[in-house]
Amino acid sequence: MHSHRNGLKTAALLGLMSALILLAGAQFGSSGLLIALVVALGVNGWSYFYSDTLALKSMRAYPVSQVQAPALYAVVAPLASGLRIPMPRLYLSPTSAPNAFATGRNPQHAAVCVTEGILELLDERELRGVLGHELAHVGNRDILISSVAAALATVITFLANIAQLSMLFGGRDREGGSVLSSLVLVVLGPLAAGIIQMAISRSREYSADATGAQITGDPLALASALRKLEHGTAARPLVEDPSLAPTSSLMIANPFRGGGIGRLFSTHPPMAERIARLEQMAGPRR
Repeated sequence: MHSHRNGLKTAALLGLMSALILLAGAQFGSSGLLIALVVALGVNGWSYFYSDTLALKSMRAYPVSQVQAPALYAVVAPLASGLRIPMPRLYLSPTSAPNAFATGRNPQHAAVCVTEGILELLDERELRGVLGHELAHVGNRDILISSVAAALATVITFLANIAQLSMLFGGRDREGGSVLSSLVLVVLGPLAAGIIQMAISRSREYSADATGAQITGDPLALASALRKLEHGTAARPLVEDPSLAPTSSLMIANPFRGGGIGRLFSTHPPMAERIARLEQMAGPRR
């Protein structure tokens, strides 16, 4: 039920972002909108095809074979089979910050990365819950959805930049758009796009939690892992680095030390809510 709702919510949010593009593009006519679309498709198309390389390099991750990590392969292989997806490439990141993420443009080019920290923190059952979540991202084609959302957000930001230049050099665009509407686009356009992207990311996390719990048949294992990860990432956060920003949104837990208003704009939903949903899936305890 949660997974179905999240799918509808994601579609609605993508539709809302598309509507914002149409409204923003009305300021410039078809030519401005076409230029923005070409730029967005070019930038995000490159990111889409090389997302796995960029993410893995940012975490200094290296591939591990079945001989090097037999226990990891023993957990992932049956989960991938259960989801009917190819066995992903497995990577290990040499960092003590406990986390994991999946990347790759489709199941045939997927990679799953775990950190040394998460292998130390979780037991086998909890690790299975986490890896089920990550493989759910692969099976749900979440990388594609994130790439589409990023492309749409880039269009809005590009149009906002054009509006800002238009205001600096005359105050009106070629087709007579007002200064006030351009100002609204400059200020609110990128903010709205970012909020929608955040909402899409949160929705996909809930969906991956549900799918992962279903494939492992053990929602409480993931709930237990999330509790440990909440404390573990707070105790051993990653150093905030702009190069890690795209990868951080892929991780199962927010890897940075954050608090206050920053949590409101996090791409990760609250851990308490995720755990509550998983416990609800598990049903009443006996």
